[in-house]
Amino acid sequence: MPNLTEQQQKILREIDGGTTGNWKNWKWQLKHCIRELDPFETLLGVRLPEHLREKFAEITAKFPMSITPYYLSLMNSSDLENDPVFRQSFPVESELEILDSDMSDPLHEDRDSPVPGLVHRYPDRVLLLVSNTCAMYCRHCTRKRRVGDRDTIPGREEIAAGIEYIRNTPQVRDVLLSGGDPFLLSDDHLDWILTELRKIDHVEVIRIGTRTPVVLPYRITDGLTAMLKRHHPIWINTHFNHPREMTNSSREALRKLADAGIPLGNQSVLLAGVNDCPLIMRSLVHKLAANRVRPYYLYQCDLSEGLNHFRTPVGKGIEILESLIGHTSGFCVPTYVIDAPGGGGKIPVMPNYLISWSTNKVVLRNYEGVITTYREPDSYEQTFCDRNCDKCELELGLEDADEHRSIGIEKLLADYDDTISLVPRNNARYKRRTRTCGS
Repeated sequence: MPNLTEQQQKILREIDGGTTGNWKNWKWQLKHCIRELDPFETLLGVRLPEHLREKFAEITAKFPMSITPYYLSLMNSSDLENDPVFRQSFPVESELEILDSDMSDPLHEDRDSPVPGLVHRYPDRVLLLVSNTCAMYCRHCTRKRRVGDRDTIPGREEIAAGIEYIRNTPQVRDVLLSGGDPFLLSDDHLDWILTELRKIDHVEVIRIGTRTPVVLPYRITDGLTAMLKRHHPIWINTHFNHPREMTNSSREALRKLADAGIPLGNQSVLLAGVNDCPLIMRSLVHKLAANRVRPYYLYQCDLSEGLNHFRTPVGKGIEILESLIGHTSGFCVPTYVIDAPGGGGKIPVMPNYLISWSTNKVVLRNYEGVITTYREPDSYEQTFCDRNCDKCELELGLEDADEHRSIGIEKLLADYDDTISLVPRNNARYKRRTRTCGS
């Protein structure tokens, strides 16, 4: 079986004695997701510690498990409990520890939902939840309350109602499709959603959040990318948390998306025991950039139920940023954010580089600890503005620039230009006309 690792070949034989073609079929991968303890142990050839086995049924009754054979194959079976892939995908007893500070909906998405399946928190953008199933159920998911609940899968009518809300809300210029994972939908169903959104004039940008390049890279097919290209501008954010997740299959999936002209970003979550290390995060952002993926956000782990064992102090995130800013390319540095409990939205958290300031000078430090000053302008007069934007008479130049101004003979030939003749600047006859008109 060429192009498969030894572990992948073993898992493939154990599941159904299949072929390489089965392994790289994303629907086959979904059909054979591992959801129970016995097949998990059998496929990896391990017996888990008793403390993990005893609580498995109790944990998965509340928070289900689902792992693709592909993602399972990335685990280091000789050291599972320290493996970042295992930690992100296998249920542990700590998930049953619900603290007083934990919330089922910490971001208050349900309260900011004017219609079912749509969240409108920020002025010009909305979140449209088009699926609640994923290829792999992340143990750190902020939507653990709903992901995997097959009784509440958004139907066509619910999604249509969300699209109708967008159509009737002209300030919405940016729509983010999420879930669950939108790429778990069929190409045709996703094409319908994108087509309906593209019919709305005020929707400028459509974004899609997906973890399939990480846990199910074979979902990124030529057919999917061809469909997505018809709906540009499309932006995609994915979710790599550790360098081990960047495989040849993931690279191929990212290549297909990038070659389709789709800007790619990545949103990582800071997770204790997974990526809470400056060296790990530096390696990850470098691998992302090398595959045309811009590190976008580094999230502080949310206050969702059962995630306390994943949370780090905020200072750990600051430490990681200190190891990146100035030490690597600026576009490799994600924005570190806390998604505020109660629906306050993403709050950027940064190291302190502004030390002090006065009326004419600011004191700054750089990544090396060098302290320097920046001189403020001695006199600064802002253009007068009465804050009455509706009746503004200032020339703000907000419209697109006319980048094509034809000159010379081209100007006479252009159908869009009314010019009928070109006259030399010092033409005597035109000077006489000017004098005559002026008298």
